[in-house]
Amino acid sequence: MARHARTALLALWVLVAATAGTAAGPKVQGTAEAIATAMLGTPAHPDGPASASRLTKAVDFAFEIVRPERPDGRTMVLLHGSGGNETSLVDLARRIAPRATLLGVRGRVVQDGRSRWYRRLTPVTFDQADIRAESAAFAGFLSRTAPALGIDLDRTIFLGYSNGANLIAATALLHPGLVRKAALLRPMSVLDQPPTPPLTGASLLMIAGEADRTYAPFAPALETLLESCGAVVDTRSISAGHLIGEEDARIVAEWLAAAPPR
Repeated sequence: MARHARTALLALWVLVAATAGTAAGPKVQGTAEAIATAMLGTPAHPDGPASASRLTKAVDFAFEIVRPERPDGRTMVLLHGSGGNETSLVDLARRIAPRATLLGVRGRVVQDGRSRWYRRLTPVTFDQADIRAESAAFAGFLSRTAPALGIDLDRTIFLGYSNGANLIAATALLHPGLVRKAALLRPMSVLDQPPTPPLTGASLLMIAGEADRTYAPFAPALETLLESCGAVVDTRSISAGHLIGEEDARIVAEWLAAAPPR
């Protein structure tokens, strides 16, 4: 009963947020912090028992929606990197698309005190069951929340950085049709046995950092995978490491401006 009560309360809050966020430029926040967290246990870290970490998962996703004064009808859904939150990509997204509505979302997993989108085993290996579970949870969150907030998913652009970019790519494969347009900053392929659904009509931009020695080598495999499914992938490599900045914003803005309107 308690779980049903929390779900009903969250649904009611989302409906209130949808009506409250109509004035020029407001911020509306989801309060997942106020929702009880569920313990996932304390799994051993690959480096050994001495490095065992505490892993928690929120019941639902915290989010923030920012509406511009003169919205153009587009929405950018923002997925942060490891250790970020729902506000981390807001400033970057404002520079990319000043008139787009911004929906920043926080990953539910907290590992070693950092917010993430799925459990990490090593820097380049990940819990496969958790990726699939969190992708499904995120897809469900969007399907529930977008109508309540007046967001048209057909005119949605996903913007993800690192861990968030990887979740977007995984979701495109695991839930085809949801991700139609996305900019992936410093991504890599994280699914060990990815499905290969038809992604015809999907358009994705990938930006890798030339000096990103840990993750950039994995980007070509993701490009090949997405293209093999029929997606149009525009891959760029810039003079940068894993961190993102103004050049990323410029490239994404130009990529969106060059795309045909939907």
